[in-house]
Order: sequence, then C-alpha cells, then structure tokens
Amino acid sequence: MWRRLWAQWAKMSDRNVAVTRLFGMLLLLAVCCLGFIALSDEVSEGETQDFDERVLRLLRSPEDPSLPRGPWWLRLTAEDVTSLGGAPVLFLVTLAVCGFLLLVRRYRTLLLVLLATVGGTLLNGLLKQFFSRPRPSVVPHLKEVMTTSFPSGHAMLSAIVYLTLGALLAQLTERRRLKAYILTVSLLLPLLVGLTRVYLGVHYPTDVLGGWVAGLAWALLTALSARGLRRRSPALREEVRRQVE
Repeated sequence: MWRRLWAQWAKMSDRNVAVTRLFGMLLLLAVCCLGFIALSDEVSEGETQDFDERVLRLLRSPEDPSLPRGPWWLRLTAEDVTSLGGAPVLFLVTLAVCGFLLLVRRYRTLLLVLLATVGGTLLNGLLKQFFSRPRPSVVPHLKEVMTTSFPSGHAMLSAIVYLTLGALLAQLTERRRLKAYILTVSLLLPLLVGLTRVYLGVHYPTDVLGGWVAGLAWALLTALSARGLRRRSPALREEVRRQVE
C-alpha cells in the first residue's frame, strides 16, 4: 500500500512541476512580447535616442571618438567575440548540430532545429525592415555593417540559435548541474555578443536589448511548440528519450 501511495504522490509531484514549468514559460513569453512592444514603441518615437547616444559616447575616448575605451586587446577581443553572433558562425554551428542529429537519426528533432533557426532568421529580417532604424552615427563604427539597426541581428539570432541548441543538449542529460551549466552557457554567449555590438559602435543599447528580448521570445515559442508536439507525437517523445548510440 505504501509503495502505491508513494508512486501516486511522485506522479502528482511530477505533474505539478511540469504544470509550474509550463506556466512559467508562458508567463516569460508574455513578458518578452509585451516588453518588446513597449521598447519598440519607445525607439520608434525617439524616446531612447538620448540615452543610446550617451552610452556610445561613454565607451569612446573624449579626445578621439574612433578610439574605444580600455586596453588595446579589448577591441580585438570584442571583434572576435562578436563573430559568434554572425551569420557564418551561426550557420556552421547549426549545420554541425544538424549533421549530428542526422547521424543519430533524430529526424524530428532536426526538423525542429531547422524551423527554429530559419524562422528566427526570417523574423529578424522582417523586424529590421519594418522598423528601419538607421545605424548609430554618433561614433565611428569599428566593424563593417550593411543592414538596419533595430533589433540587433547578432543579439537576436545568437539568442535563438544558442538557446535552442542549449535546450536540445539539456535534454540529453538528467543531471541538474549539467543542465544548469548548458543553459548558463547558452545565455552567456548571446549576452557577450550583444555587449560587443554596443562596444564596437554598430548598435545602440536598445537595439541589442530588443534583439535579446525578441530572440528569447522566439526560443520560448519554439520550446513550447516542441513541448506540444511531444505530447501529441509518441515517436517524437521516444526520439527525445532515446540514448545516443
């Protein structure tokens, strides 16, 4: 009898945790969407322009705006780190992960990764075209840029790719420490990429903030969609649980 009661309690506990996690994800998604709408409205009305320009000036030498503050190696480091959010690097990372999923025959998971990354890229392009915010002109750019400014593509796409892949890797382990480590790295990479975009003078701080928020929202939406698909697809559930051979 005790074993039966314990099994029922454990089942209810797992169900409560799952419901709480789902509610938390939905709440965070709503906060991200509302936050992005509010931020984009402020940006479109020019309410953030003074703050944005002030931050960019603070990161440059008062005597020569083309010289960033900090030691000489900081600029070189920023240029290397910012490449982690560039299209070539993100494409290669996604391609490598897709190749791995193809080799282990996780075709449904592969499709989810492709939908998340390709869909996020298209969304970023649409948002940039819709807002059409010019790049910062208050300081010289330390990196060549071609597209419009809001939201930051590097910040948004790095958040989408690294968070999506981080969530995928976290499913492969049951240890909480490893899950926490993977998710921490997945959050840290977009954070560093976004900061370098401001340091290099190619984005306003609000561009990067908008990219982070939009990228997180898209990653959450992808995770919720994958969760719903797993509930409806026994084959996908089995694919996620299956050990890598």
